[in-house]
Formats: sequence, C-alpha cells, structure tokens
Amino acid sequence: MKRAILSDIHGNIEALQAVLEDIDAQGVDSIACLGDIVGYGPNPCECIRLVQDRCSVVILGNHDQGALIDPDGFNSGAERAIRWTRDQLERHDRMPRNASDRLYDYLGELQRTHSEGPLMFVHGSARRPLDEYVFPEDIYNPLKMEHIFELVPRYCFQGHTHIPGVFTTSPEFISPKVPAADKEWAIDLPPGKALVNVGSVGQPRDEDPRSCYVILEGESRVRFRRIAYPFETTRRKIHAIPDLDNFLGDRLAQGR
Repeated sequence: MKRAILSDIHGNIEALQAVLEDIDAQGVDSIACLGDIVGYGPNPCECIRLVQDRCSVVILGNHDQGALIDPDGFNSGAERAIRWTRDQLERHDRMPRNASDRLYDYLGELQRTHSEGPLMFVHGSARRPLDEYVFPEDIYNPLKMEHIFELVPRYCFQGHTHIPGVFTTSPEFISPKVPAADKEWAIDLPPGKALVNVGSVGQPRDEDPRSCYVILEGESRVRFRRIAYPFETTRRKIHAIPDLDNFLGDRLAQGR
C-alpha cells in the first residue's frame, strides 16, 4: 500500500496542484493532509476545495483554526493574512450556491489527531497536536523528546515546522537532502519509534523552494518527494493583495 502524506499548503494552489499531479503519477492508494490548508497564501478557498475532494484524512492545523476563531499567538504578518483568509471564506460561504457546502463548516469539523494502528497523524506533535513545534534542534532537549515519544504508538507523521526529516529515539534528526537534479530521497524507518516531519507543500523552510511531501510504502519505507512549481505565479498573486505581506511571496523563492 502507498499513502501520500502532505502538510502546510498555506493557500498555495500552484504548489498543491503540482504535488497532486506528482502524487497521481506515483500510483498512491490514499492521501492524508496534516493541516494548515490556509494562511499566508492567496488561494485559501480553492485549496480547501481541492483537499476536500482529494484527501481521505485531513487534520486541523493552527492556521486553519485561526481562520475559524480569533488568531492567537501569530506574528503581525501572519495575523493579517489569517484575517484576510477569514474574509475570503466568509465571502465564499455567503454566496447562495455555497449555502449547503460551507468551507467554515468543513474546517470546523476537522479532527486534531488521527490514528491507524501503529500510525499517528497530527499537525504539530503527539503531545500538543495543534501547535507544538518539534524542531531539529529539539534532539538536544531530551525531556521534551521523551515526553513526545511516550505518546507515539510507533510512527507519528507531522508538519507545522515546514522542515522535513525523521526524528529517532537516539535522539537523532535525519535530514532528507535532495539534490536539485533529483526528486526523491528514501529511508527505511527504524524498528522502534520515529517522528516523520513531511515538510511543506506551500511554504518550504529548509532552503529548498520545491514543495515537499512524503509517500509511505508498506509499514516503514518513507520517500520524501521534492516537486518544483511556478512559485513566481504565487508570489505575484501575494504582491497584488494589500493584506498579504510581500515577504510571504518573496520567501517562496528562497525556501525559507
């Protein structure tokens, strides 16, 4: 069985479409989305619709929740983007033809965690599924990592930091370095526990501007896929919207 797992789309429809095209070419059986469908990017409604149509498992992200209620803990640029996103969702849902299929209702019904046997799916962490960051440098915080690993059945797939990689109980962080000429890096997960950050579709932050997602093959083989997309198109859209900070578009070219 092949399962595609993606996260942190952030309203970037160009990136999402490119990733879904690649997923279709890989012959996967199902797709899971680990949240943050919206926030930062210029096409929140279109991205929600596409996720709704294509993904069998969808997790609530902190930006998704921020669009539902007053944003808390966001910097000023992210907060402005969330408020603009909320306005787009409200405009969409007020249209008569969307009365029975409101995007707000869809986001509001998303789960915070999903488990299937030894697999756990969250946005942030097993300890705080919505908003806890687990950064590569947290391997030097053994107490934090021990507490998180205690809650993981075997493998936990997560996003939130936009930095792909695998955490082991050693502790160790294994970074998937995919050269520009390649599209993929694969790893067999350890027989013990592991945390897998699947990276970001719409706003990578590991200095690689290509979208990132993973394919889980069988029980333990993970393939990190890097997919180029026309980020300049997304960048121009962001620059054209006064409520979205230009930096949110500029950073796409640098993957940071």
